[in-house]
Amino acid sequence: MPTDSPQRAYRAPCPGCGAPVEFRSAQSAFAVCSYCRSTVVRSGDTLARVGKMAELFEDHSPLQLMAAGRWQGRTFTLVGRLQYRGETGPWTEWNALFDDASGAVLGEDNGAYVLTFPAAMGREVPPALQLRVGATTAIEGKPFQVASNQPVSLVSAQGELPKLPPLGRPFDMVELRSPDGEVVSIDYGTQPPIVSRGTAVRLDELAMTGLREESAKQEGARQFSCPNCGAPVGVALAASKSVACPSCHSVIDLTGGVGGELRHAMQDGAVEPVIPLGSIGQLQGAQWQVVGFQHRVGHEPGDDEEFGWDEYLLYNQKRGFIFLVDSEEGWSVVRPATGAPALSPGEQSASYLGTKYELKYSYEAQTTYVAGEFYWPVERGQKTFNRDFARGDSLLSMERGPKEVTWSSGGQVASDTVAQAFKLQDKKELFKRSDAGPTSAGGAKLGCGTIVVLFIIIVILLLVIRACADSTGSNYSSGGARSGGGSFGGYSSGGGHK
Repeated sequence: MPTDSPQRAYRAPCPGCGAPVEFRSAQSAFAVCSYCRSTVVRSGDTLARVGKMAELFEDHSPLQLMAAGRWQGRTFTLVGRLQYRGETGPWTEWNALFDDASGAVLGEDNGAYVLTFPAAMGREVPPALQLRVGATTAIEGKPFQVASNQPVSLVSAQGELPKLPPLGRPFDMVELRSPDGEVVSIDYGTQPPIVSRGTAVRLDELAMTGLREESAKQEGARQFSCPNCGAPVGVALAASKSVACPSCHSVIDLTGGVGGELRHAMQDGAVEPVIPLGSIGQLQGAQWQVVGFQHRVGHEPGDDEEFGWDEYLLYNQKRGFIFLVDSEEGWSVVRPATGAPALSPGEQSASYLGTKYELKYSYEAQTTYVAGEFYWPVERGQKTFNRDFARGDSLLSMERGPKEVTWSSGGQVASDTVAQAFKLQDKKELFKRSDAGPTSAGGAKLGCGTIVVLFIIIVILLLVIRACADSTGSNYSSGGARSGGGSFGGYSSGGGHK
């Protein structure tokens, strides 16, 4: 017989196995029985079985059902979970129930978290085909940029849910982002489409309790043989969607899981990172582990000369992922930006969170070598179009792919700080870049031919100055000049937002 608890929770026997199924929220129309995995729908005081849910894939997230937190003075509990798969891999969204009976969604975003609430467009929701990636549209008078538009499908679910798209049937999901960091998600899995709106959050600022103790996989819990050479390959992080074989350096796609046929691609010419994979470092008040490394090259449109840089993917359980970028102009720490900066007409500047950044470089980028694990399906040869903006030591970068536009922001960091963070002071000379002295070239985009031409020009100028000095009898001293130009080295998020 159905019963109501003092908290107004509704509980009734599962139509499939008789085990208790509980609905804590009046907004929840669906639930998944934790015993037999039956999908049940609630209609008044009646539960009906409408199918069986697929097994959850183990994502080893620090979140779990019944974990609780606080946001803006209100307490919430995670009562449901939806697992999706898109073209850039799987991700999870958690159904959060607040103490005032309102609901929200806590989802992943570039290794971080986004908390969104039900919202309205202020007009009829346009078809997904009309929302082109990179285009700008207004929501209640506020400009948003379309950051992602891709088909996704529901893989599995757990707990109680306000919505339940058809299992395994593709539908469109669109994400829009604003210059002040807001995110709008449009879910076309139901009709009418569901619109939600929110912002990025960190687990520590949510004061979460009841978390799983460890989000990393147990040793050996996810090991498999490399599909190219047969050597053992281990996966340490839950979010990883690709990994490089430590033996033959093949890049292996994990988006389909490790139980089936694994796609892989060979890569030649291993690049040795200055900071070894697995290293632990203390940066920005948190402890980070180096889990991935990629070498990238770029060139300006119409220019054959290439420049290169390295990106280290760093992971912290509660803060997600950041990038430590090593270019000839120096080191920098950047993280994926939740919002979409506003570009000026002509795209010569970009504004984000109230700060205006000036365009420095535009270039085409390509990944040439990867090692370790990544939260997006990285591929050797991936190509994007990048724009780097700067304001003093603050950095902002846009990376445009065929189906996504990603932004990242951060700032420069001294090479000595990086060496000390990873306890590599004995190798600090290897970390020196343009911050080593005021006469450093800092030209990540200067090829050998360009340098030779500049040298010849400087010599000619010095000879002319000396000739003028001799003719006037005056004495001139020539000082060192710091050369400008060069790429910031692609402060990119490295891949898709999910």
